[in-house]
Amino acid sequence: MSRFPLAATAAAALFLTALPAARAADEVVLKVHHFLPAGSYAQQMFIQPWCDKIAAESNKRMRCQIYPSMQLGGTPPQLVDQVKDGLVDVIWTLTGYTPGRFPRVEAFELPFMMQSPEGTSRALWQFVQQYATDDFKAIHPIAFHVHGDGVFHMVRKPIKTLADLQGLKVRAPTRQTNKLLAALGATPVAMPVPAVGEAMSKGVIDGALVPYEVVPSVKIQEIAKFHSETDPAEPAIYTSTFMFAMNKARYDALPADLKKVLDANSGADLSAHIGAVFLQADAEGKKLTKGNTTNVIPKAELVAFKAAGQKVTDAWVADMNGKGLNGQQLLDGARTLIQKNQR
Repeated sequence: MSRFPLAATAAAALFLTALPAARAADEVVLKVHHFLPAGSYAQQMFIQPWCDKIAAESNKRMRCQIYPSMQLGGTPPQLVDQVKDGLVDVIWTLTGYTPGRFPRVEAFELPFMMQSPEGTSRALWQFVQQYATDDFKAIHPIAFHVHGDGVFHMVRKPIKTLADLQGLKVRAPTRQTNKLLAALGATPVAMPVPAVGEAMSKGVIDGALVPYEVVPSVKIQEIAKFHSETDPAEPAIYTSTFMFAMNKARYDALPADLKKVLDANSGADLSAHIGAVFLQADAEGKKLTKGNTTNVIPKAELVAFKAAGQKVTDAWVADMNGKGLNGQQLLDGARTLIQKNQR
């Protein structure tokens, strides 16, 4: 028998054996890292559906491997450096977990700025494109968004007036919200969301200022017995800004067709969608507090809260000016975009 047919057969077998390896090499697996549990509304209602969508639109050539609860190590404030340095491919985190690093978007975290998470999230994306691209040039942004209204979740008593906050230790997530709590007469305690449940149960804090969306992630409904909302007709007492971002080199190295899939699932529309999802998550989280006591701080009482908040806003403008930024321009720009995107 000629050796050539055998050689051809061997070559064909080698080719067929190499096909799965070649397909595996072509597949892009994005390591997605975030700080909340796998069962959180953030992962179930936003991150996982986004991953499913890019997998479907790329014909499964690009998919995610999600690592919740900081499973790849580090702490929530380190997520930004993890994605910048390429330790992970995609992160979801609060910009406020790294105070002072993204100063311009703090305009959205000032007191009584936000009314609609959907519209404000779209405004936040637009704001970054107009005013803050330099702050995020080391990464590839996919979306920016905010959450719904902040709510006081308290262990021993509700918040009905400004006087009720005096001397209480209350957790808040960002630099500006901590300043607001201090202006309101409370003692602010800074900590990432995952630490809130234990801190409340051990009496380290008397309560937390967070949206209802966070409730199940840290089992707030089992620890806090009082939930104090602000008048829904008024702007939220606070919101936080989030980023969903990718390692820049990882994005740049993608083939054009996969970049196109990512680009189609990034930007203002995605940002607005995430804001809307977080509003839905608030409704789900609130259901879990049904057996507890809920009250609404009325508009008349919020006058004093707003006066304290204005001092925080004025101080932020002065702080930005001191950093060589135009604080009033940033504040006015944020307000204009928020108003433009309200429905």
